[in-house]
Amino acid sequence: MPAQPLSQPASKITLNGGVAKTLSDILVSQGALDEAKAKEVKLAEIQTGKTQEEILINKKIVKESDLTKAKALMYNVPYIDLSSVPVSPEALALIPQEVAQRLKVFPVSIDRVNRQILIAMADPLDMSAIEFVEQKTGLFVKPNAADPSEIEALVSTGYATTLAHEVGEALREVSTDQGVRVLDASKRSVIREEKVAEIVAHILGFAVKARSSDVHIEPMERLTRVRYRIDGILNEKLTIPRELHDAVISRIKILSGMKIDEKRIPQDGRFTFKSEDREVDLRVSSLPTSDGEKIVMRILEKSSGIPDLPELGLRGRALKNLKDAIGVPHGIVMICGPTGSGKTTTLYSIIQQISTPQINIVTLEDPVEYKIPGVNQVQINPGAGLTFASGLRSFLRQDPNVILVGEIRDEETADLAVQAALTGHLVFSTLHTNDAAGALPRLLDMGAEPYLLASSMTAMMAQRVVRKVHEDCRTEYQPDPKVVEEIKVNLGPLWPRNKTAPTLYRGQGDKECNNTGYHGRVGIFEVMPVTEKISRLILERASSAEIGKQAREEGMVTMVQDGYLKVLEGVTTMEEVLRVAHE
Repeated sequence: MPAQPLSQPASKITLNGGVAKTLSDILVSQGALDEAKAKEVKLAEIQTGKTQEEILINKKIVKESDLTKAKALMYNVPYIDLSSVPVSPEALALIPQEVAQRLKVFPVSIDRVNRQILIAMADPLDMSAIEFVEQKTGLFVKPNAADPSEIEALVSTGYATTLAHEVGEALREVSTDQGVRVLDASKRSVIREEKVAEIVAHILGFAVKARSSDVHIEPMERLTRVRYRIDGILNEKLTIPRELHDAVISRIKILSGMKIDEKRIPQDGRFTFKSEDREVDLRVSSLPTSDGEKIVMRILEKSSGIPDLPELGLRGRALKNLKDAIGVPHGIVMICGPTGSGKTTTLYSIIQQISTPQINIVTLEDPVEYKIPGVNQVQINPGAGLTFASGLRSFLRQDPNVILVGEIRDEETADLAVQAALTGHLVFSTLHTNDAAGALPRLLDMGAEPYLLASSMTAMMAQRVVRKVHEDCRTEYQPDPKVVEEIKVNLGPLWPRNKTAPTLYRGQGDKECNNTGYHGRVGIFEVMPVTEKISRLILERASSAEIGKQAREEGMVTMVQDGYLKVLEGVTTMEEVLRVAHE
């Protein structure tokens, strides 16, 4: 069959089995169109003389992505989802924006080894466009089908930066020998520093705009990829030519006060980055890998401030129990959860709430993430002998009212925290356990005496963070009855009495939320006050299951229940709650 542009009126294609398949047939087989609608489309094709594609577009019967996938399958061309593809400045530098706009194409990536350029096209069978790109770049074109609206959006936004130009300029400054690029980052004349500075500034500028919490710059065999953690999920947004990796890493290491000639051991540093209207602190960590040095930068907001407890997602009985616990002048309040569950943010929020000129608050952290006015914050330094245990011992001579210990890691720290609580101090700390009840057996395993724990523990709290549904693209839907039943069973008496067939919400996805349907994060919590009955269970060395059961009987709202209540309110989705809190 001769090649023909997708815009031509042919609506059928004969597959290997000899059966003619139309566009509507493929959409039916993919589950994007029902049989009745397909018959209507075929009838309209005969009556009007228009192609099935034109009819489907005019009547808006199917989603654009489903139509593009069906066309790709019909013409045996790969489909590419541009929303999940990183931008390659090297590829952008080869095709000017006005050319990409006119041809309705977007350059995705370059394979120098096979001399290929991967192009997303609205019409991947447009031979004149393919020939033009091949002549322009000197590379073989590998066409992929993509949604026209995504191509249009990426052409307008993907080029809206000087990074493509800067990467192109920097690459031209790399010396070549027999066609192989060689970069010596130690020679300042090889790549002008301002070019690399622009690349680093772009990487960080995008991170700030995208509300990213971490930036990963990772060397790979043929390229360097840049990933951003947005709302807790890593997204690959950018690739940089491998030849520029060492120069970019050196620039970041200089900014953060690391040794640029030391590449064999991990290093840590920090610096401040100012964008147009915001200023952020960056905590930088380098790690030697088999492909080169990897850099991870944690972004710490300076201007946004520390959220208060209700802003974190605490409310109702959980908020009351926590406020009661932090209102007691002595005892231990423990916050539990895995890495990345927001424990440090909650601790800072609590400290900010109770901080007054009348009380002396000292913190021992690894590292100090946010500066809180009026609080004495200390960063541990094991190399100099300042550990959680030694620091806590010194704190007791500093006349503190409140002590925050970043994490209880060993028996000595656990014993000192208990002793501090028993001698009239309010102690806050964290543990890596899955739920609130699991913290008590963990402390017992560390060697803490049951009778001391029963006297000193005030409350245990566990938490996770879930992504919030993006309000601007939020839509309603009726959940499957099985889903409703699962929520009902889990909530029990917390199920709203007036709800029979609840309406749930999810995000459709738009540019602002990067087509994820989520924007921002919120916590789900369980707060377990240490009551008389729970104290008795601690003395008996009861298991976490027994302690958890007793807490639920006393009215504790579990993390999963808190999550499901937020699902019913449209704050988050079932998928998010199951992702982070499913047991």
